[in-house]
Amino acid sequence: LRDVYRSAGWPCQDTIEVELLAARLLERVVDAGGRETLRLTQAGIEMLADTLASNRASRTAHEALVERVALEMCRAGRLVWRGLSLRARVAAPAESRAGWCVARPDVFSIRRTSVEAYLEPVVHEIKVSRADLLGDLKKREKRAAYLELGGACWYVLGTKPGGAPIARPDEIPQECGVMQARGDSLEV
Repeated sequence: LRDVYRSAGWPCQDTIEVELLAARLLERVVDAGGRETLRLTQAGIEMLADTLASNRASRTAHEALVERVALEMCRAGRLVWRGLSLRARVAAPAESRAGWCVARPDVFSIRRTSVEAYLEPVVHEIKVSRADLLGDLKKREKRAAYLELGGACWYVLGTKPGGAPIARPDEIPQECGVMQARGDSLEV
C-alpha cells in the first residue's frame, strides 16, 4: 500500500496487487487516454495509517530501550554507537570457508582506550517482542557476526504488557548474555 501511495500508481499486475484489489484497499482508475493506474481507497488509506501507527508504537518501545542501553554503556565509560553497519567475517552454513556479511547491531560499544587489546567490543541486540526475538534466534549467521565483532553479544529483553518478560534466559543461546529490562534497571 505504501509503495502504491508513493508512486504514480502504475499497476504491477502481481498477486499482491490482486489481493489488495480484492480486499478493496486499492481501486483501478482509467484516465481519458485509456491508461490504467491504481490508487488507495479510503479503506486502504485507513489500513495504511493503522499499520504505520502500529509500527511507530512498536518502534518507539524498541528505540526507547536502545536509548536506555546506550546511556547505560556511556555511564559505564564506554564509547557507544547505535545503528552502526559493520562488516564481519563469518563461516557460511554450507561451506567450510569464511565469507563477509554486514551486521547492524542495535548498540555497539567499546572501552575508552587506545590499546587494541583493551577495547572489549560488545554488541547489544534489543528485543521488545517475542516474535522479533524468536525470528532473530533463527539467524545463526547474524549471531555469529555479532560474536565476531564483539567479545560479547547480549540480548536485552523487554517485557510484555503487564511486565512479564518476553522470554526466559534459557531460551537464549549459551554463547550470548541476557539482560532483562525491569522498570528503570537492566538486570543481568
